[in-house]
Amino acid sequence: MSSSAPIDPWPAPTVTGPLHAAVALPGSKSLTNRALILAALADGPSVVRRALRSRDTLLMAQALTSVGASVDTSGEDWVVTPLDGSVPGDHAAVDCGLAGTVMRFVPPVAGLVRGEVAFDGDAHMRNRPVGEVLSALSALGISIDSSVGTPGALPFTIAGTGTVPGGTVVIDASASSQFVSALLLAGARFDAGVDVRHDGKPIPSLPHIEMTIAMLRDRGVAVDDSDANRWAVAPGPIAAHDEAIEPDLSNAAPFLALAAVSGGAVTVRDWPRSTTQAGDALRDLLARMGCHVGLGDDGLTVTGPADGHHGLLGLEADLHDVGELAPAIAALCALASTPSHLTGIAHIRGHETDRLAALAAELGALGAAVVEHPDGLSIKPAPLSGGVFHTYADHRMAHAGVIIGAAVPGVLVENVSTTSKTFPDFAAFWSGLFSPGPV
Repeated sequence: MSSSAPIDPWPAPTVTGPLHAAVALPGSKSLTNRALILAALADGPSVVRRALRSRDTLLMAQALTSVGASVDTSGEDWVVTPLDGSVPGDHAAVDCGLAGTVMRFVPPVAGLVRGEVAFDGDAHMRNRPVGEVLSALSALGISIDSSVGTPGALPFTIAGTGTVPGGTVVIDASASSQFVSALLLAGARFDAGVDVRHDGKPIPSLPHIEMTIAMLRDRGVAVDDSDANRWAVAPGPIAAHDEAIEPDLSNAAPFLALAAVSGGAVTVRDWPRSTTQAGDALRDLLARMGCHVGLGDDGLTVTGPADGHHGLLGLEADLHDVGELAPAIAALCALASTPSHLTGIAHIRGHETDRLAALAAELGALGAAVVEHPDGLSIKPAPLSGGVFHTYADHRMAHAGVIIGAAVPGVLVENVSTTSKTFPDFAAFWSGLFSPGPV
């Protein structure tokens, strides 16, 4: 899939025996960026405690500052002062980078302030879907200019007037649950609220919509989700709220995979007893692959099969609701002793890269027996060998690469620094787990 020369190929460390570690992970990107949006729209200052400091969250903080909020990111706890009603200087530029949450969540906010806000991002972001959000915002009364680029994609400009009429809108959110969350997060500030109705194939990653609804209700916003494929947010204030950010459970995937690959045990500290994060599905998925999974006071502990990845079982799983876990799970399936079939994940073709095509190409290049389907992957046991694993500027692809490298000597992960999207200094942290001594 990749024909260009690899960027900074990084030798992934390989386990030489059962690995035992306990790790504390950075905070959830999904929770941090939703908390920042809601704090910017709130009726008073808020604090986002233990905020994730990563490229995506700093881009969100910069975006909200550019449209008139204030986000102090100097400490571990970020203090947010809400929007003041107008864009500083009447014109702002928002850099979305590779952050889908910035590209989709900030435009509704931009409609609520007076001034023009231009949105653009990294080159690949011009290929990621946002048209449904823009069409919905236009129907709700927000003026959008997409004349510079391709309609329904970056770049585009929002001309905010300070108010949004709101109302009922029908969208097709089958490409991303973020289309729904984007409208719900700002909907309480629209004059008539917002009534979002989905018409299309099933929505992927529903736990992310449930996360959005839970966070709105924590701030006193009335949300009616009693009917399938319909979410209604009543107009009204969004209360200031101090949010403590949970660890990013999806980022736990490569670390827990180390236990599975090595036959050791890895504990992720502070795993919540109850959560709306999609990463919580790792407990069930890894148990089905033959690992022992236990949730205790110290966190979540996964113990791998006694003979490491040779004892891993393949997996038959519909990952539709937890597609962000697919790269790490696919990597484990490539190391398993029995066949796997992962389905329900056509939508991850529209993530940071076409993840299905990328996984098929990169796992296949190392010897894996992979068949790419329109909505998933079939993987059979096959001997793997070292080589370059391309990441396509996608942090989850880098996670897949280091998992393979943990079991297969000689894997070079291209551009491992792309993991800074959600986990700064990942490579150093990862390598440290393979060194003698406590973690």
